[in-house]
Amino acid sequence: MNETADMRTYVTGIGLLAPNGLGLERYWEATLEGRTGIDTLSRFDVSRYPVRLAGEIDGFDAAEHLPSRLLPQTDVSTRYALVAADWALADAKIDQDAYTDYEMGVVTSNASGGFEFTHREFDKLWTKGPETVSVYESFAWFYAVNTGQISIRHKLRGPSSALVAEQAGGLDAIGHARRTIKRGTPMVVTGGVDSALDPWGWVSQISSGRLSTATDPHRAYLPFDTHARGYVPGEGGAMLVLEAAHAARARTAPRIHGEIAGYATTFDPPAGSTRPPGLRRAAELALADAGVRPADVDVVFADACGVPELDRAEAQAISAVFGERGVPVTAPKALTGRLYSGGGPVDVATALLSIRDGVIPPTGGTTEVPEDYGIDLVRAVPRSGPVSTALVLARGRWGFNAAVVVRAVPEETA
Repeated sequence: MNETADMRTYVTGIGLLAPNGLGLERYWEATLEGRTGIDTLSRFDVSRYPVRLAGEIDGFDAAEHLPSRLLPQTDVSTRYALVAADWALADAKIDQDAYTDYEMGVVTSNASGGFEFTHREFDKLWTKGPETVSVYESFAWFYAVNTGQISIRHKLRGPSSALVAEQAGGLDAIGHARRTIKRGTPMVVTGGVDSALDPWGWVSQISSGRLSTATDPHRAYLPFDTHARGYVPGEGGAMLVLEAAHAARARTAPRIHGEIAGYATTFDPPAGSTRPPGLRRAAELALADAGVRPADVDVVFADACGVPELDRAEAQAISAVFGERGVPVTAPKALTGRLYSGGGPVDVATALLSIRDGVIPPTGGTTEVPEDYGIDLVRAVPRSGPVSTALVLARGRWGFNAAVVVRAVPEETA
């Protein structure tokens, strides 16, 4: 549907932590230069594991960003989420007096919960007894804890939610935050962050059978490549400040990164069904929700699983919507690894940067795309040119699909 300017949802703040860059601009610089954040996992000895590479965040000291009282009660993923939310709110320059506390909500996604925290506390339980387990284990493991901690830290008492849909969850959180704004909440902090790089989380991820066993960081995760062999997991994500257009204008928001113009979610049919996967339908519904045609889209940020059969299915979905090689496609997550609930929000932030700077980032590492995939994948170097509308896709295990349309906001309506 086409919306009036007052009904639109604007992105006014972004906070991002990725394996190849802490902060929006550092991440963007690394992405355009093709600097990978993938390397051998260093948090424990992975020499005996079949998978050894990860997108690991280095140089982050939570004590430099958060009060000491929060450190004993938070998992590493929650610390990332809190800092990303801090940065997003600072970027948006939200004055706590601009809204009442009940006019500000939080919607986050988390795919793995507080894995590292829980693993540590369970180890205490098994080796030292229940009296040694932290009382904070009662909530630090929970999927909704990031929503709760952000809400408490910033006194955001408006409608809030937590969603779980693996890699698709971050886009679902953004879509639900947009829906929350349309229902009358002027501002919502939203996004997703994940981290599960402790031994327990590592084995859990390996059990999917989709991780790359390659040992060369530059050749391990090759979305849409002839030599694709699985993906590399990573950690991190992004938080966004979304505001109703009229509210952003009323407070004279200093920056409008862009608009969340459309969103849709679908679910794949069960195994063995003759019905097609739901990704194409999610893309079509998101475009319809945004009121744009396929020809209006300047770039697609692909889910890009790196598993050959899943890459082929996504390529077919993209070609079905846009025509063979009908739109540039990119997967900058090849430089970070798949960030689960953090992946979609990072792609949305990257799409907004593409719109700002008129450049499409490349898909790091991928060199040979099968001809029958029929997609125009941006490889090796960035591709310059006007970007005003982008489609972001994500798929989660067990059948989740999500799509978000982001677009530029004309100056006269900002």
